[in-house]
Amino acid sequence: MIGTLINVAAVLVGGCLGTILGQRLPEKVRNTVMHGLGLVTMTVGLTMALQTANVLIVMGSVLLGGILGEWWRIEDGLQALGERLQARLRMGSASTLAQGFVTASLIFCVGPMTILGSIRDGLVGDYSLLAIKSMLDGFAALALASTLGVGVMLSALTILIYQGGLSLLASFAQVAMTEPMITEMTATGGVIIMGIGLILLDLKRIRVGSFLPGLFIAPLIVAILGALHIPLAP
Repeated sequence: MIGTLINVAAVLVGGCLGTILGQRLPEKVRNTVMHGLGLVTMTVGLTMALQTANVLIVMGSVLLGGILGEWWRIEDGLQALGERLQARLRMGSASTLAQGFVTASLIFCVGPMTILGSIRDGLVGDYSLLAIKSMLDGFAALALASTLGVGVMLSALTILIYQGGLSLLASFAQVAMTEPMITEMTATGGVIIMGIGLILLDLKRIRVGSFLPGLFIAPLIVAILGALHIPLAP
């Protein structure tokens, strides 16, 4: 839950500064900060990916996860959900508070880093991904609040409930997860995180959400190999 609390604090601070400062933060500064976060995200993702005992497990998880994700249209579904909710709130200035709340909640909670970070925080107590996400959300809250007002700050409650709930569920699932399962899930998540880094660096627009099923395929592969008494390392 530490990562979620950091995220909540970042959104509150960013939203408060955005409400006060408005559009005074130069675009060059915002771009440079985002690129810096992209570089750090790539580094964290690579570090996680290199923890694997067998890169074939990660490759199989990512590829099978991507196929399932596209079949289930996960990325399209996430985007459609955001667009549908935002469209319903475009009702003029009277709905600015609600629009700020829902728009910020979607941006901060609908995404692969939210799921990856919350699961990792709950499973092993590592909140580094959520700390990076907190920096991103803090600057996003600053920008959003400058136009949508204090409704953006209310999204901190959504983050607390949603991310906190995911972390709690992951902590309960820890009982059924062995260390090799967590390691390969972490490595698969690292590859997905590098995809997010590429987006932040404006290098490649990857449909990262489609790879999310790979997080659940990785421990399943480890369990199958264990049942067949096949060693993880080649």
